[in-house]
Amino acid sequence: QVQLVESGGGLVQAGGSLRLSCAASGSVFSISAMGWYRQAPGKERELVARISSLSRTKYVDSVKGRFTISRDNAKNTVDLQMNSLKPEDTAVYYCAAEVVGHDYWGQGTQVTVSS
Repeated sequence: QVQLVESGGGLVQAGGSLRLSCAASGSVFSISAMGWYRQAPGKERELVARISSLSRTKYVDSVKGRFTISRDNAKNTVDLQMNSLKPEDTAVYYCAAEVVGHDYWGQGTQVTVSS
């Protein structure tokens, strides 16, 4: 079992920045990749950024150049630095941890970007 707790969401004006953090606990040794997903009202959940155990990163096109995912394996944390935020970034953001045969999810944190 892996538990994930997110923090750092909130309300920000367009052009501003937020940093999301996710702390993993439990069977952290079993985690391979970690990532951040988001779900806006009326839309499907989408992958925002993913980082492998070797720190290889992947981003959805809409956030490339604005968001940066990072991982601290010693602390079992994954962060998402979000810059130049746009109203269309408004969503609930979820941390995810990939374990062979199962994905774990955090409870989600709201990010709201006002225009």
